[in-house]
Amino acid sequence: MTERIDANLLLPGKGEPVENGSVVMDGGGIVYAGPTSAAPPADSVTEVATVLPGLWECHGHFTGLTKPDLEVLTKEPMALLAARATTDVRATLMAGFTSVREVGGLGIHIRHAVDEGRLEGPHIYSAGSILSMTGGHVDVHGLPLDWILHLSDNESLGVLCDGVPECLRAVRRQLRKGAKVIKVCASGGVASELDHPVHQQFSDEELRAIVEEATRADVAVAAHCHGKPGIMAALRAGVTTIEHGSYLDEEAAELMKETGAVLVPTRFIVAELLGMEAQLPAYIYRKAVAIADQHAQALKLAVAADVTIATGADIFISGPLSGTNSREVRHLVDAGMTPLEAIEAATANGPLTLGPQAPRSGRLSEGYDADVIAMDGNPLEDLDIWGNPDRVTHIWTRGAAVKEPR
Repeated sequence: MTERIDANLLLPGKGEPVENGSVVMDGGGIVYAGPTSAAPPADSVTEVATVLPGLWECHGHFTGLTKPDLEVLTKEPMALLAARATTDVRATLMAGFTSVREVGGLGIHIRHAVDEGRLEGPHIYSAGSILSMTGGHVDVHGLPLDWILHLSDNESLGVLCDGVPECLRAVRRQLRKGAKVIKVCASGGVASELDHPVHQQFSDEELRAIVEEATRADVAVAAHCHGKPGIMAALRAGVTTIEHGSYLDEEAAELMKETGAVLVPTRFIVAELLGMEAQLPAYIYRKAVAIADQHAQALKLAVAADVTIATGADIFISGPLSGTNSREVRHLVDAGMTPLEAIEAATANGPLTLGPQAPRSGRLSEGYDADVIAMDGNPLEDLDIWGNPDRVTHIWTRGAAVKEPR
């Protein structure tokens, strides 16, 4: 059965807008996208204001965490965390995100419930557990190391590994779970207590080993990096993406372009943390304030340097933030992108973050997956659409309608 979507405006993801455009879906794929005047007939027709590819969340976390404190994750039952996370999975889909690259979290297991049709959710491409060195960004510094090592050997947000053999084993353990991307902390972070965001984590040798092992399985590597030393080391090792990039400068931007790496800047979460002082552990708020201006400057530099950028909100807390992810598009516009460029970052550029595992997604074009959304206005002109799930009127995943007007 074919379905045609007729729109006042068609945004293909990559390329120029088409006024009075149509998308025709047959089964799970797109068989036509272009002017309505040339569109083939279909079994059914839906009229919308604007049609565009399903959005990509390229830095997601489904953790079930209700407080911005990683220590809590070590104390609550996994079943409870997963139950909470399912509400965030559905909220993310209903906001127009048909694909999520989850760079650490419970999505590696929850995705099975989505694939089985038991839970409405996006396509989830998960990293499983995040690789961290002892004392690194995903180590929980306020708890005994033996406790963290025990959790690391089981299901947890992070897995500690030191030296090449342990790094190889950690990668292989995530691949055994079905990871579609490997996440490694190549610098210190904001949500961890003792490490410094600027400092490099993992040696060059360890980073190379992690990337080489993942590459043998055609799996991309996402590198959490704030400081320039970690950015440069990760790029030399051959990572696919740089996450955050707070201290990215001209030299780092040039190396990103040379290697073809994608920046996932996550400006959304930096901005949100600045308004959450009362809810945050003091060390998180202090670190967020310390990097905020530098992060904003680095993002503007990356946009001006024409670094390839994909959108990611880095929402790691369960609750009302889920579904507002697309505010990241507005942050990219504030950093110098045109609205059309920011939409490309939120759609066509998303699959680039998965390297060889990338699906045919993120574009309205013949032969691509029929992951399609509609909005009630023109998102090139009305930027208030971004971050408001109610403005997303229709959603199709692989051609199946999952959201329609009431």
